[in-house]
Amino acid sequence: MKTKKYLRLSIAFALPIFATLISSPLNAKEEMTKEVPAEQQVDLKKVSEAFGHLIGKNLESLGFEFDINDVIQGMQDSIAGKESPLDESQCVEAISKVQETAFAKLSETNLEKANSFMAKNAKEAGIVALSDGKLQYKTEVAGTGAEVKAENTPLIRYKGSFLDGKVFGESKEDEIVSLEETIPGFSQGIVGMQEGEKRTLYIHPELGYGTSGFLPPNSLLAFEIEVVKAHVEKPAEDKLSMVDADIPSDMQEIAMPEMEENQATR
Repeated sequence: MKTKKYLRLSIAFALPIFATLISSPLNAKEEMTKEVPAEQQVDLKKVSEAFGHLIGKNLESLGFEFDINDVIQGMQDSIAGKESPLDESQCVEAISKVQETAFAKLSETNLEKANSFMAKNAKEAGIVALSDGKLQYKTEVAGTGAEVKAENTPLIRYKGSFLDGKVFGESKEDEIVSLEETIPGFSQGIVGMQEGEKRTLYIHPELGYGTSGFLPPNSLLAFEIEVVKAHVEKPAEDKLSMVDADIPSDMQEIAMPEMEENQATR
């Protein structure tokens, strides 16, 4: 089941912060202020607020909304020595079930948005549709140089964003891309571009990551691409940019599905 990797990933991000804090001494205030000059003492009010932000970010990473009042109540009960309504394994199992439901709902919602956008965008001036409308592009700046072929490893600049305009990854410098190892929509959309050409790709989730990878499930992706060189010699594998995977909240690269999943979608 493709959602499982997403579920395990989310829980893995959220739990360590709590485990670390639980293992911290309860007399942290005394330890932090003991034999420390006044000017060097930590502002516990700020630390407490910052700690709340850390918890909030970790809760958010789980993919659904907790009742924050109940979370606070649980923390207070724990400190007071009261028994939890669920043990740790039961809690993790329950979170997984809730995540599965939230994941399925988000997948459905995003797919509907993607279908609606592609249908509307196809009517816009300058839009070229490929792959039964699942891939669309618009040429922003025409190129004059050599043309990218399917077997090439082009040198490009890119920026990837979601439907809401949020950027999830972009190149910090010119990057070499292995088209054999990118999502189908990306490789199909760049083939035929000329050096100097700038193109915006709109990729339906069927030609993107679908419900796999580390991006929100069934996300429609938009890529702004500029071809610097149609083909360069392929460097050593460890130096080759494959527009690789990263974590959604801090993405600096384009997330890639596993090779076997990628091949299955072609």
